[in-house]
Amino acid sequence: MRWTAMILVLGTLAMAAAAGAADGLRQTAGSSAGGKIDPRGLKFNGNLVFFYYHDLAAAQAFYEGLLGFPRVLDYEFATIHRISESSFIGLVDEAHGMHKTTEPKTVTLAMISDEVDGWFAYLTGKAVKMHTPLRNATRHPTRGFVATDPEGYFLEFENFLDQPPNAKLRLSLSEVKAIYPAMGEGAPAKTTRPSDLGVRGTVFWLYYNDVPAAQKFYEETLGRRLLVDQGFAKVYSASPSGFIGLVDQAQGLHRFSETKSVNVVFQTPYLDNWLELMKKQGVPIKAPLNKEEEGGLVRAFVALDPAGYFIELHWFKPNSKNEAILKILNK
Repeated sequence: MRWTAMILVLGTLAMAAAAGAADGLRQTAGSSAGGKIDPRGLKFNGNLVFFYYHDLAAAQAFYEGLLGFPRVLDYEFATIHRISESSFIGLVDEAHGMHKTTEPKTVTLAMISDEVDGWFAYLTGKAVKMHTPLRNATRHPTRGFVATDPEGYFLEFENFLDQPPNAKLRLSLSEVKAIYPAMGEGAPAKTTRPSDLGVRGTVFWLYYNDVPAAQKFYEETLGRRLLVDQGFAKVYSASPSGFIGLVDQAQGLHRFSETKSVNVVFQTPYLDNWLELMKKQGVPIKAPLNKEEEGGLVRAFVALDPAGYFIELHWFKPNSKNEAILKILNK
């Protein structure tokens, strides 16, 4: 089967539940007075970021073997790995994806961890290339460092310190468990990651030349809640352990770019509701809600946020390939 016909996204691994249940969702989920859809009532079960690679095998060895992120789904041209309770990374062969490795990598994947010093010692010991050293930030109460993956994506490991500006985020994180190696579904057979290095959550940092416009989209269209305001950067809720960070490109790790080698995914069964809401608000739709394709594995659509990031909403059909990730998402 030619997968590009199935997902104009790839990134997009998703599917709605049974037709009867989907009809019920369309009628009731997120509804408010007057029949309008309230985005705050449309739950996101998980978050996923898709990165694109020339050498997929090397990326898999890095994320699975070195970082110890268990593989919970394998479509051959793409694998999905669990990072925290409700957040994931997808590694995609660029030959089958929506993006190319030549596009700017205008994204930073941050792992929120209580053990950032241990992570730094481990990764430097494995000769992982560092973009910034381990340090306390000067503009906001965090501690961490930035590494790079085999093809240049930025990976930040950070701890939001116990200070007032981080109170809402830390309260949210207190409701989830940190994930350590060999925990849960799909644990890798072999990883060098020490057993005492955990990940409690993730932030997908995105870069904007108009942060207020991005805030309006995430607050009003997606119904997300502002948890941390760092001035030049804002952190929003996304899923139980997943967060979205909006960064002023003039002050961040990346500058704004028209194209970006990334898909930002919200995993939800309420696809029809979200599509209706976005169309009513005039959000550009990059890829329409797909019908069941050959194999019947996914259902998804892709919208564009104010900076042109591919915002993908998807869900998985019950299937043997999707069993592990659905078990996690449906908890």
